[in-house]
Amino acid sequence: MTRNGLIRPDLQLVADMIEDGARVLDVGCGDGALLEHLKRDKRAVGRGIELSQAGVNACVGRGLSVVQGDADTDLPDYPTAAFDYAILSQTLQATENPKGVLSELARIARHAIVSFPNFGHWRVRWTVVAHGRMPVTQALAYEWWDTPNIHLCTIRDFLRLAETLGVAIVEGWALDGGGRPLPARVTSRWANLVASQAIFKLRRA
Repeated sequence: MTRNGLIRPDLQLVADMIEDGARVLDVGCGDGALLEHLKRDKRAVGRGIELSQAGVNACVGRGLSVVQGDADTDLPDYPTAAFDYAILSQTLQATENPKGVLSELARIARHAIVSFPNFGHWRVRWTVVAHGRMPVTQALAYEWWDTPNIHLCTIRDFLRLAETLGVAIVEGWALDGGGRPLPARVTSRWANLVASQAIFKLRRA
C-alpha cells in the first residue's frame, strides 16, 4: 500500500481484471498489499505463496492466508482449475523456469495475470549501447550483481512464449515506469520500445 492507502497503479490494473468474489492465488505476493485489496474491495477468496519469510510474516500480519513457497517447485502441487485467477506480479523474470511457471499458472486457474519489466524499453537499450553497462531503471531497480532477475525478457519475447504454450491473450497493458498505462497497444512494436513494463491477462486457448 502507498501512504494514502491505495495500491500501486499496476496492482490496481491487476485488481480491475478480476471480478468480485473470485478465487485467487497470488504467487510471489510480497507483503500482501494486492491480496488485502482484493479481499477487502473485491470480496475475493484469496490465497498466496511467497518465497521470503519476511513477506509471509507481513501477509500473516494482515490476516491473509499465505504460505512460504517457490513458484518453480510448488505450483504442480495445486489441482487443475483450482482458482479463477492465478497472479504473478513482477516475478516471472526471477523464476528459474519461466516457461514451466507460466504453463502451471494457466493450468491451475481459469485465467492467469502476469506482469513483468520490459527489457526492450528504449532506456534499457540505450544504456547498453551508449554506456556498455547493464541498465538500472525504475522497473529494473537493481545492479547486475545483486539482482534477483535471472530471465529478463521483452514484451515480444513474452508473446512468443504465450503462443508456444497455447495461451491466449485476453487483455494487456503497456505501462510506464510508475505502472501507469501508456497509449500504446501492448502487442505492438511501439509498446515493446516505449513500455517499461507490461501486464497480460491470459487463458488456455
